[in-house]
Amino acid sequence: MKTVKCLHKVQYYETDKMGIVHHSNYIRWFEEARVNFMEEIGFPYSRFENELKLISPVLEAGCQYKSMVRFGDLVEVYAGVEFSKRIRIKFVYEVRDAASGEVRASGFTLHCFLDEKGSFVSLRNELPEFYALLKEYAEN
Repeated sequence: MKTVKCLHKVQYYETDKMGIVHHSNYIRWFEEARVNFMEEIGFPYSRFENELKLISPVLEAGCQYKSMVRFGDLVEVYAGVEFSKRIRIKFVYEVRDAASGEVRASGFTLHCFLDEKGSFVSLRNELPEFYALLKEYAEN
């Protein structure tokens, strides 16, 4: 699978009283990495929402925490796509310490695409260019 890297410096507000990143922030980092992924492959969210009038809600999210991240750490959040079905897409993520490369967390988000009426959009049928690009990223 081909991935796109997003750097993130841990901010004070993302931590708890012990200076450790609160678990909810990993899901935010996944979103940051996913938005970056979409921009890097040439299909930014603004294109989906403004030009194509599509939205991509999260259907499911999960995260496995492997080791702590602390205030001031620099992490690399890798985003990739694990192909699902025509109307669903699964993004996968890995959070690594930028200095050591140690994996700190991994996770996923499952999405679908909906039109303005709230109907499901088949990526393969209605967005074949995007579908092919996602398939390429999933297989590399």
